[in-house]
Amino acid sequence: MIDPALQQYVDDIRANPAPHPSTVDIQRRRAAYREGATALWPEPVALAEVRECALDLPGRTVAGRLYVPTADESRGFVLYFHGGSFVVGDLETHDGVCRRLAVDTGMRFLAIDYRLAPEHPFPAGLDDVVEALRYVAGHRAEFGDPGATLFVMGDSAGATLATVAATLTRHEGLGVGAQVLLYPTLGPEMLTDSAHDYGTGFWLELDHLRYDYGQYLAGADHTDPRVSPLLGTDLADSPPAIVVVASCDPLRDEAVAYAGLLEHYGVPVELLEAKGMIHGFIRLGGTFPEALAIVDDLAEHMHRLVERS
Repeated sequence: MIDPALQQYVDDIRANPAPHPSTVDIQRRRAAYREGATALWPEPVALAEVRECALDLPGRTVAGRLYVPTADESRGFVLYFHGGSFVVGDLETHDGVCRRLAVDTGMRFLAIDYRLAPEHPFPAGLDDVVEALRYVAGHRAEFGDPGATLFVMGDSAGATLATVAATLTRHEGLGVGAQVLLYPTLGPEMLTDSAHDYGTGFWLELDHLRYDYGQYLAGADHTDPRVSPLLGTDLADSPPAIVVVASCDPLRDEAVAYAGLLEHYGVPVELLEAKGMIHGFIRLGGTFPEALAIVDDLAEHMHRLVERS
């Protein structure tokens, strides 16, 4: 059941449905996504420093943005990957989220502007995420205390990229202390009960996401565990995970299943359910106190994870 505070918001979405992505120019779609996301955080949280960065990766440079909270505890450092169905989203769309989480956790955040489809289909964005993780692990002093616990974190598509990167590099000695996954998408099939119950009219439209998967994959094998982590056959030694699900999200059930898969391979998991929330609720924190309270609670869980590491 939708949180009553969000009911009018959801009703407005249903009354004014977004056009199918196949009918919208991708640049216009990205601009609209950016405009909508920034409007949801009308008063960005003040920080000690916000610095634009450039990561020199093999054959290319990827932009990043470093967030330094005023009360920087220097005990945790978060590498953040935004959501957006692999085709939209950038440093601006999740600026408010990163600011708030940096303040709440007392940790530095580095958001990464990875490449997007359809111009750069799979595995380009994933390659950026993996190489960014390797770069940060090898250059920690550039971003803060080199002894801080390194987190990989993302929402939706960004959570997918984060967990795949954490799994692919788990034996490289990069020192990833945890992965924080906010309502990840775990493959293009989406045939669960929650997909049936919430697949339309709850902000995330599954037919839109399926279209975006087609743009992202561009013919690549969807059974590849780098695309569909639920099909992974060996997740042992992956970093401990916090998996956040929203009760009214079509992707809820597959995220719960993935938490179970991680546990099957001996990975410690905290599964947190945001009651009454919809997919993408973390971006609503600047507008709805009910969503912000869950963002703040997540920060507490991350803080405790650092204390135990």
